[in-house]
Amino acid sequence: MRIVFDVTPLSHQRTGVGNYIRGSLAGLVEAAGEDDQIVAFAPTSAAGARLAGEALDGIPVERRVRTLPLAHAWRTVWSRLGWPPVERFAGRLDVFHFADWMYPPQRAGVRATMVHDLVPLRFPEWVHPRTRWMHGRKYRNAARTCHVIFANSEFTANDVVELLGVPRERIRVAHPGVDHGFSPGGDRADVGRPYVFTVATLEPRKNLDTLATAYRLLNGDRALAVAGAAGWGAQPALDVDGIVRLGYVPNGDLPRWYRGADVSVYPSRFEGFGMPVVESMACGTPCVASAHPSLDEACGDAAVRVDPENPEAIAAGIEEALARRDELVPRGLEHARRFTWRTVGETMLAGYREAREGL
Repeated sequence: MRIVFDVTPLSHQRTGVGNYIRGSLAGLVEAAGEDDQIVAFAPTSAAGARLAGEALDGIPVERRVRTLPLAHAWRTVWSRLGWPPVERFAGRLDVFHFADWMYPPQRAGVRATMVHDLVPLRFPEWVHPRTRWMHGRKYRNAARTCHVIFANSEFTANDVVELLGVPRERIRVAHPGVDHGFSPGGDRADVGRPYVFTVATLEPRKNLDTLATAYRLLNGDRALAVAGAAGWGAQPALDVDGIVRLGYVPNGDLPRWYRGADVSVYPSRFEGFGMPVVESMACGTPCVASAHPSLDEACGDAAVRVDPENPEAIAAGIEEALARRDELVPRGLEHARRFTWRTVGETMLAGYREAREGL
């Protein structure tokens, strides 16, 4: 099969979605057979092409990264206009797998996509209006046109059935993998004193204001290190003594921040999966996570679960994780080993092949 895989989000700084795209592409290449050809495709700006190229380094894949002026506007018009077909730019294909930022047409072959979460539909007040508009159109197109839809968890798959009306038999679950760099051995970050660590784009859904309140209830002299790029919405609660704002931390640097922490905390109100939970475990750091069911698959039985709206519960959870470290670390390492990008690639290939047989 010739599989054209949209990697357009790699043209920006990588966070959860970009990390999933890169990891799943690498897993797809690893799992592909001799008769499979994988093409990384992206229409983007010159600056975006440089970032995408850097992200693709180390993955032996054909690149079709097209440089365009006003790339965002071009992708939007292309998706809405429905012409020309993607084959015009990517060549012949048997499968087209599109990502979050566009849904261009195709002449033939299997049409596939990935749904990371349905936050814009479940909780529209938690996302920027542009995100709500852009993703809403993509979801509707995917439900109407895709032969196979991948979801990053059973929870998200059930949301796709309920909110988009997609039959369950058209959905495949592909849990995220963990990059090899996330391991217990290696450099550890240092902020001059023990610290609690969290990583999240700075936006209301990630619930960092409640975490900041919980932090002020903790005993001892630990800092709270917060990694994450600015999203939207003010975060004044983070501007207090003891909270170290790291800004955007590249994926390759995250392991040393996990390793250096006494405990990591992920108090998100809603997720598609919750990759930082498993990344923390893979680095040998105990994790405290929101008790929302959208995080159940990431946590397994290896995290301390807390009410994300209760600062006292979060603070108590952090103290519990510190006390149970000797139990939680080996349990987390075992749980994290379940999640590999090779498995994601195998799941995607199987989904493409089954859908192709049904054409």
